[in-house]
Amino acid sequence: MKQLEFKEFYRASQDVCLRAVLASVGDRQLAEDLVAEAFTRAWMSWPKVRGHPAPRAWIVRTALNTRVSWWRRRRKEVVLEGGAPDVADPRETDPGLDPGLLAVLRQLPQRQREVIALRVFLDLDTKATAAALGIAEGTVTAHLSRAVSMLRGQLITAGDGTVKDQEVGP
Repeated sequence: MKQLEFKEFYRASQDVCLRAVLASVGDRQLAEDLVAEAFTRAWMSWPKVRGHPAPRAWIVRTALNTRVSWWRRRRKEVVLEGGAPDVADPRETDPGLDPGLLAVLRQLPQRQREVIALRVFLDLDTKATAAALGIAEGTVTAHLSRAVSMLRGQLITAGDGTVKDQEVGP
């Protein structure tokens, strides 16, 4: 029973959670790794996650928290000769995100990207987003407003008011 429930949740949530994390981190490979780790943790704690008011938000928040943990660990590492490995261009393999939109999302501050990921990509309400991020509802509203203003400014052409790539908004 546990396995069947989780399998259904995974199938229904994998793509949308990946899009939300990708919108937040801006790197396809990193987003895939983070989402895989979050789903692994969800499997390990499935009774808790299943009872969460927004299990998809739990996955995204866990993925984003994992990113912070990995970053803290890596900043202590010593870089060896040879540099970083080549990373594929995320525009070549994005999971349904317009490359122009993804590029503009990368310009947003981290917290604004997280709010966009939860409010727009996961369609959570303000209260659930605030709970998932551990911030006040008013802070969610402020971040969303600033992010949408910036996105609209970047995505709408100056001359005719048409949308360049894709309309964004709550």
